[in-house]
Amino acid sequence: MDNTLFDLVGAQVAACDCVVRHLGHDDGDDLFSYFLNTSHGFESTENIRQYMQERQISTNGMYEKACRIYATEKLRHIIPYPGVTKTLREIRKMGFATGIVTDAERVDAIPRLSKCELSSLFDCMVTFDLVKIKKPAPAPFLTALDTIHARPEDAIFIGDSPRRDIEPCKKLGIRTVYARYGDRFSKTRDYSGADFVIDRMDELLGIVKSLPAS
Repeated sequence: MDNTLFDLVGAQVAACDCVVRHLGHDDGDDLFSYFLNTSHGFESTENIRQYMQERQISTNGMYEKACRIYATEKLRHIIPYPGVTKTLREIRKMGFATGIVTDAERVDAIPRLSKCELSSLFDCMVTFDLVKIKKPAPAPFLTALDTIHARPEDAIFIGDSPRRDIEPCKKLGIRTVYARYGDRFSKTRDYSGADFVIDRMDELLGIVKSLPAS
């Protein structure tokens, strides 16, 4: 979902810029670097609190407002990548079941899909709070397969992370598509371990059509 269907990182950076301006600073990239630190987690607004405390900015009243600004602006900047909506609609017309596997919690995932008007294009959504374990553990992927009644060898998974998406799916026997356009964390993005690599979502249609019928 995140960074495969839409640019979550870009939305977070834009939200961080708005927060620091509200706080009277101009170092949005510095604030975003706190979200990359694993001590609080990629989604936690405790990162904003730590940023403020380390700069001796009073959190009394200011922290809650900063969190509201962050949440509002992050969601406002989330839009589907080009070709995502059309591609998903075409895949649905072809009769394929579709699902999402995400490390986000449902309370975060649903508004993002709604903002992008993509909710109706998926048959299931496996979130962290459903399985209580994050990728690359196999449980989220197996839960999705079970929900849509699919065997690993009949499924195809599209993801932007080689470590958290592609590698675990290959171990399960699922065909994999590396969404290179959404990979914001690999240094080179030259990963070649996937069955297919795409630089735009609309390239997925050709891949799906080329697969043998099961």
